[in-house]
Amino acid sequence: MLSLYDITVPVFIRSLENLDRILDKGAAHFTDAGRAEGDLSGARLIEDMHPLTAQIQRASDTAKGVVTRVGGAENVAMADEEQTIADLKERIAKTIAVLKGADRAAFDGKEDATVEIKTPNLTLVFTGKSYILDFCIPNFFFHVTTAYALLRKEGVPIGKMDYLGAIETRPN
Repeated sequence: MLSLYDITVPVFIRSLENLDRILDKGAAHFTDAGRAEGDLSGARLIEDMHPLTAQIQRASDTAKGVVTRVGGAENVAMADEEQTIADLKERIAKTIAVLKGADRAAFDGKEDATVEIKTPNLTLVFTGKSYILDFCIPNFFFHVTTAYALLRKEGVPIGKMDYLGAIETRPN
């Protein structure tokens, strides 16, 4: 039986590892093209959207939020001060470390637990299950996909398999 842990922590780790690898490709592409790294870390799809740095920060925050709000772990605060690709890769590594430190058993039985997120204007109320399925997973992948799209927009030679990462294949 799949648990809340199974559908979040390992999935988020894999996607963050893939994101880390495509950031390497982005940095190499920009270096080879003689472009400033700040053009990549500050890239936006459109003026009113957040840049690459914020996309990675929000994916990180969402992943950490699952471990904190559902898994009961201590929140690991990370200031949103990343400016460079190295900074973003460090944030990803720290987030993966938080995820790897999550207690699988702490997620058990949390499907109906109340999860509240307070914002300046409202409070969002979920069950553990709805928080993960209706908020975390879509929000996490929105930001990871947007980061991928920003890299593509900037000409980084990556494709779907870079986004998906290694998948076991067998000859037919």
